[in-house]
Amino acid sequence: MATEPFLPEPMTLFERIIARQIPAKIVYEDDQVLAFHDIQPQAPVHVLVIPKKAIPRIGEALVHDQALLGHLLLKAADVARSLGLESSGYRLVINHGLDGGESVPHLHCHLLGKRPMNWPPG
Repeated sequence: MATEPFLPEPMTLFERIIARQIPAKIVYEDDQVLAFHDIQPQAPVHVLVIPKKAIPRIGEALVHDQALLGHLLLKAADVARSLGLESSGYRLVINHGLDGGESVPHLHCHLLGKRPMNWPPG
């Protein structure tokens, strides 16, 4: 019986940025997360903060990802401070699924600032 050869899952856009296969304007990096400017900004400051571990979306994170998720949010706040957003304010957004606006199946946090944010969003 012949078996199909193993084909790895294609890399997401963000995995390719992490691997430096696609250039990005990086604002922060450590061993767990990467932050870079969005190429289609929705605010004067629009940075994506992503875990280097490939987690497709927040609803698929596991209990053992808890420390990484906390690190992701703390680093998003550090990046906001470094970009001068702390005094005026900023918004952090995590999308899940098509109706949530997810466009890349790799967990990421949008950091938006330097303009007033409306409520409700969307």
